[in-house]
Amino acid sequence: MKTTQQFLAKLKLPSEDNHELKPSSKRFKDGGQYRVEIPSVEGPRVFREVLEAAKEYKVPIHRVSQGSGVMLLTRDEIREMAEIGHDEGIEVCLFVGPRSTFDTGAQTASSAGKVIGLQHRGADQLVYAIEDVRRACDLGIRSILPADLGLIYVLNAMKQKGELPKNLVIKSSVTLAVANPATARIFEECGVTTMNVATDLSPAQMGAIRQAVDLPIDLYIEVPDNFGGFVRYYEMPKIISVAAPVYFKFGLRNSPDIYPSGKHLEDLAAKMGRERVRRERIALDLLEQYAPDAKMSPLGSKDLGIPEL
Repeated sequence: MKTTQQFLAKLKLPSEDNHELKPSSKRFKDGGQYRVEIPSVEGPRVFREVLEAAKEYKVPIHRVSQGSGVMLLTRDEIREMAEIGHDEGIEVCLFVGPRSTFDTGAQTASSAGKVIGLQHRGADQLVYAIEDVRRACDLGIRSILPADLGLIYVLNAMKQKGELPKNLVIKSSVTLAVANPATARIFEECGVTTMNVATDLSPAQMGAIRQAVDLPIDLYIEVPDNFGGFVRYYEMPKIISVAAPVYFKFGLRNSPDIYPSGKHLEDLAAKMGRERVRRERIALDLLEQYAPDAKMSPLGSKDLGIPEL
């Protein structure tokens, strides 16, 4: 075991989890330790409902994300979401589609074949996914949510070549979750801007990942049922300490999976969005009580993927 740990150290990877919970000295570029994300904002109406709830509960929002995919929003809907995000100084992150669950293959629906996740099957679907990203960027979006490492590799290359905006945020999906420091390093080298980690990692495990990379960690602090259903509000102070910089995401327990969403589910999606914001208020109250010195990023920071009109 010692020999293996020494080899990991030569690779500049942690050789064990952060059992001592040593604090992270890393921060967002603006000096903040944490930010807030509201996921499953499935269109302009839901976005506006979330903003109304944020004003009602007096809570900040740095980023909203959407899970149904760019391809299931009209041009006008994408433009409207970009306009709202631009005016409010909020990052708008849209999922890339199509993916394997939208395709004609059966593997992803089988019990063993679910390991394929939301990857893109074949070269054609990879092309479609890239076109989805181009469409979003052309309409002002500057943050996208891929679930395929190969796609991430290509998108980063396109950024470097000027085929996509240099400031495009590439946020790896929770369906492609990072669970250890070595995988985190690969994601960072492939061009991920901000990465989802597995929802059930301990603070010590997150601390080990933090030692390996600088990019922000995205973590569901309330986890949807299909990803474990954990509610981790009381752990927030410890997570900030060892894993900063971190985005706290507010999923919603005891709620249906609404992907892919649309007008037929808009009322439900709006109610779920408002409840996520209410949950954020509860969590931030606890954080203010138990970690009053924790530093939140200011709104509208330059490194956010705020839409450009």
